[in-house]
Amino acid sequence: MAITDKIYVKNHQRLASQLETSFPKGAFKGATLDILFQGDGLAKLDEASRERVLDFAEDFLDCDCEANPHCGCAERKFISYLLELREQGMGPDAIVDVMSDDYMLYAYPGDVLSFLDNSVRTLEAVETLADVDGRDDVAEDVQRLRNRLV
Repeated sequence: MAITDKIYVKNHQRLASQLETSFPKGAFKGATLDILFQGDGLAKLDEASRERVLDFAEDFLDCDCEANPHCGCAERKFISYLLELREQGMGPDAIVDVMSDDYMLYAYPGDVLSFLDNSVRTLEAVETLADVDGRDDVAEDVQRLRNRLV
């Protein structure tokens, strides 16, 4: 299961009440993206919530794909965001705090830790494959990336 399947809308019930409709708690679920980012949904939200939702839309939903917001670009951008936070030295708890402050999203720190661990393990595998294939330049690049996450 991808980390984006484990990212949830903070204050979900309050937002659902403001929007006068129900939607899934998962931030990247199709119905959530449709309700929060299309139509008149934004106009119904209080100012603070609207700002966070707009920030999320600007940072992750800005792509030219025909299938936007269901194209996968938002998920890829969010994964990059999580990895950048880790590169800044943040641990899982701090990452959860920042995503909550920035976008009104939350995750369980254990899920973030598992994602980060899997990311490091994946980079280790890529580095090994690059070594085996004689791609020393790629192996060195991947090693630098991995070291920034550890």
